[in-house]
Amino acid sequence: MAWILATGCLLVLWIISLCKVLLVAHVNKRNSFKKNGKALTKRSVLIVVAHPDDESMFFTPTINYLTSRGHYIHILCLSIGDADCKGSIRERELFQACATLKVPTQQVRVVDHPDLQDGFGKVWNHNLVTSLVMEEISTYNIDMIITFDNYGVSGHCNHRDVHYGVCKLLHDIQYKDIEAWELVSTNILRKYSGPIDVWLAMFASMLHSNETIQFLVNEHPCRSFLAMAQHSSQWVWFRKCFVAMSSYTYMNTLRKIK
Repeated sequence: MAWILATGCLLVLWIISLCKVLLVAHVNKRNSFKKNGKALTKRSVLIVVAHPDDESMFFTPTINYLTSRGHYIHILCLSIGDADCKGSIRERELFQACATLKVPTQQVRVVDHPDLQDGFGKVWNHNLVTSLVMEEISTYNIDMIITFDNYGVSGHCNHRDVHYGVCKLLHDIQYKDIEAWELVSTNILRKYSGPIDVWLAMFASMLHSNETIQFLVNEHPCRSFLAMAQHSSQWVWFRKCFVAMSSYTYMNTLRKIK
């Protein structure tokens, strides 16, 4: 009997939290990132990921938020995800997913380089990552970069190397007109709390008031499922469960890289 009551309470909390997510999305409809303290109508944003499906599994709230406000989104995927010899399939799936997320095909680039191969234990060259990101900055006049933090959500070494490559760029080149933000990795409780994480994120923000943080809720949670479903080679049962349960489906916490 107790477990039925606990399950019922959890379900009610889940529904209330989902309503909260949608309400926050509506209230913050006009908010946007600012540059030098001034709101801009449009920004040129580069989202740097490691594998096809990273954009759908982890960054959908950010992509939805920015595209809905007219910002130009560019996605740089630094591998074709060929760990299981499905690289060509996964590359095609990435473009399909980006179309679902309203990111034009011409604003998506996938890299297939021998020094940037998908897999645990595959160490990526940070200088190469830096060089590829610099190319995108120069080509598209990028003024904002969004990528993983130093844990990379799942701890995947490729995710972490992407972060270090971007940090190396910021440190070595010292672009003064470019902001960089990292997707904050959370503990396992928050990671699988779904929309309930909106409350936990608000509490966490009070504990880290000295950091520059953006909370972006997903205005179209169903788009996470639709985009991830385009990655049909990866759309197995445990990833379906992940998208349903993951807090990254419902909101992203971005922290400014100093």
